[in-house]
Amino acid sequence: MELTGAQILMECLKREGVDTIFGYPGGAVIEVFDELSRHQDALKTILVRHEQAGVHAADGYARASGKVGVCLVTSGPGATNAVTGIATAYCDSIPLVVFTGQVPTRLIGNDAFQEVDIVGITRPCTKHNYLVKDIRDLSGIIRQAFYLARTGRPGPVLVDLPKDVMTGKGEFVWPADVRMRSYNPTYKPNLVQLRRAAELLVKAKKPLILMGGGVISSNASGVLTDMAMRYQIPVVSTLMGLGGFPGTHSLWFGMVGMHGFVSANKAVGEADVLIAVGSRFADRVTGKISAFASNSRIIHIDIDPTSIRKNVSVDVPVVADCREAVIGLAEVLAARAEEKDWPNEHKDWLAGLDRYRKGNPLSYVRNGEIKPQQVIEAVYELVKDDDAVIATEVGQHQMWAAQFFKYTTPRSFLSSGGLGTMGYGLPAAMGGQIAMPDRRVICIAGDGSIQMNSQEFATIVHNKLPVKVIILNNCYLGMVRQWQELFFKQNYMCTPMDGQPDFVKLADAYGAEGYRITEEADLVPTLQKALASPNPVIVDVRVAREENVYPMVPAGKGLDEMLLV
Repeated sequence: MELTGAQILMECLKREGVDTIFGYPGGAVIEVFDELSRHQDALKTILVRHEQAGVHAADGYARASGKVGVCLVTSGPGATNAVTGIATAYCDSIPLVVFTGQVPTRLIGNDAFQEVDIVGITRPCTKHNYLVKDIRDLSGIIRQAFYLARTGRPGPVLVDLPKDVMTGKGEFVWPADVRMRSYNPTYKPNLVQLRRAAELLVKAKKPLILMGGGVISSNASGVLTDMAMRYQIPVVSTLMGLGGFPGTHSLWFGMVGMHGFVSANKAVGEADVLIAVGSRFADRVTGKISAFASNSRIIHIDIDPTSIRKNVSVDVPVVADCREAVIGLAEVLAARAEEKDWPNEHKDWLAGLDRYRKGNPLSYVRNGEIKPQQVIEAVYELVKDDDAVIATEVGQHQMWAAQFFKYTTPRSFLSSGGLGTMGYGLPAAMGGQIAMPDRRVICIAGDGSIQMNSQEFATIVHNKLPVKVIILNNCYLGMVRQWQELFFKQNYMCTPMDGQPDFVKLADAYGAEGYRITEEADLVPTLQKALASPNPVIVDVRVAREENVYPMVPAGKGLDEMLLV
């Protein structure tokens, strides 16, 4: 049966299990959207207000659901607007397939209207990308794109669709499976390496688990949590690993890194065996490399072989899917369980870490102003029994949301870690709410970053999504201002956010609810009212203007060189 390229695309999306597409139309994809209109029962299309937000929304959908997020945009500026979202997903290993329109194949390279070499532009920030030149290749390429996005180390894949390929006709052939000779991720761990890892753990007096985002993307949270509890091994995590281990458990010692917990950073410094699972040892996690885990033998589990020994030298590399590796390691440890009195041998180690936790808790000074940390604590207390999804923008509020909200389940924290993209949180919350319609979704934002994609509140209202946006409004670009205060003699150049909009009126203009909180006594009652609403809400909380995020490890310093005040 002959179909147009647009029809073939629809059939491929259905067979890949896609149910939601975030998109923005244009001339190069107008035929695709025309065909898409006939498939809204199976392929719901969300019209975003900006292509960057469309990719962020697909990203939030993917993080919250574990499925591949899909975005469809037009050529030229539509494609280039999507690049920041693609790069954000690439840095955090999020599975996306982004379809971009392209001028007809005969015009490629002729500087045609709205033509850009998006394949060339995105080559450094995609797992792979394709330019479809022949309709006979279309279904096979789409099959490969979804396979690449979701397997191995997940990531974004771009498929560029010339207009004539979409309007042309060809036979629809669905590949039964995908075989790529040059791409064969290693899922099963090497038993010899697992035995070497187990040998280190059996002998360890101060073992420590460091969880990264790979634990969540591989659905390894449950098995790793079981292993940690069975063998009484303390756990810390990166920003991307939050939710991978219950943040209320006694074995949890917090987030590690530049704004990590004292107990977590001290644990890394004092551990004698560090088992890192699904973490790429980014600079915000390690601080000064030469001082990172300097007393530890390091076991590194990751499905991406290029991530192992890239930043940190390790003693036992294990290239495998995180879930498969942890299951295998737990089996090896179970066979040697009688060689060590695990709970008792780790008692002193855990007690020492507990002293750090109790002696240096996250804290702030209450002085009558509303403190941003206080807002996060209040939100947590109000929703802690709801399994809420928290999305964040990027800045000080992101770190406070990471520190003061206790994440107990995976896929409950949506945030741009590797790229640090302002404007991410609101569209990601939108995507997360569409993926998880029965869960409460809250966007924690700053007054600076919310303005980068605030137009998506129109999308949220139009689609009747009950997303709650809580703005920690200090009238500054807070994180940059903090650095200016500490390291640039308080030279607040271009960080005061003068001339910001009235966010309550903005909510009203979009047809949503808006609240402003200026007094400490009004904080909890107003948040209760906002969170109980079935409608989209913006809450503008006026917080202390020059509050800083602590602990803080200055650039170039080791994790033990934290600023505490």
